[in-house]
Amino acid sequence: MNAVWIDEAPATADATASSPANSMKIERETHKLEKRLCRQVGQAIVDYNMIEEGDKVMVCVSGGKDSYALLDILLKLKARAPIHFDIVAVNLDQKQPGFPEEVLPKYLSELGVDFHIENQDTYSIVKRVIPEGKTTCGLCSRLRRGILYRVADELGATKVALGHHRDDMLQTFFLNMFFAGKLKSMPPKLVSDDGRHVVIRPLAYVSEKDTIRWAQHREFPIIPCTLCGSQENLQRKQVGEMLREWDKKYPGRVENMFTALQNVVPSHLLDGTRHDFKGLKATGVADDEGDKAFDPPSFDLLSQAPAALRIVQG
Repeated sequence: MNAVWIDEAPATADATASSPANSMKIERETHKLEKRLCRQVGQAIVDYNMIEEGDKVMVCVSGGKDSYALLDILLKLKARAPIHFDIVAVNLDQKQPGFPEEVLPKYLSELGVDFHIENQDTYSIVKRVIPEGKTTCGLCSRLRRGILYRVADELGATKVALGHHRDDMLQTFFLNMFFAGKLKSMPPKLVSDDGRHVVIRPLAYVSEKDTIRWAQHREFPIIPCTLCGSQENLQRKQVGEMLREWDKKYPGRVENMFTALQNVVPSHLLDGTRHDFKGLKATGVADDEGDKAFDPPSFDLLSQAPAALRIVQG
């Protein structure tokens, strides 16, 4: 894949770029991208039983590329799904200065989807409570979450869909490991902290590169996420840059890491609450999945690993 689908400098508008052959190539790549997005979202829904017959799915639309992509793909899948479910798009207007409040109602009206705009001035609350210069994201997120759960109740939504993708999940995994001392990520499906709602992330298998490309193709009216003036989460930014660098240097590594989140082996970690190490006894029965402590490591990508991550063997 190349041309407009690679995250490089935009192509110049010359004769080559507008040639019939190039236009056909772009159209072909766009079709492949759409098929991949629908397949990945559909597979995630099936794997985790995210959407069931008769569900009313509340899609949280912030105005960013990911939530636009989520709504767009779910509407495509709804038209061909073997079950019936309804979709309602919800946006929380938090009254940040400069927020273009007309953009989402106009877009959603033209799209023909049911929608609800919730107006709540959480911006003033956050600015009053958080000292100047401190990040506002934590409090803002808690306020937003509580409001959206209330709206879900009022609308009769049975599922709350968020636009987090595969890269968000990997970033969260590394942030928890580096800074919280936990092996923990964003789950594709969970019960909310108030115990009343099922939250789903249908983009769980989708890469951010693909949501960027789809947003460019669909020309979504993107609303910037910096209107509140809050500082960017530097730790998340650093982890995101690390993953993007690995993706460039070592193709397939990000996919392998994500696959690892789906293949946890508690017996080969150190958490005694997940595996009974204390009660472990020799059984005398051979097990192909048993530990091979004296075998050398045989990772296919070992030679490609950064020096700091390589296993030193003497």
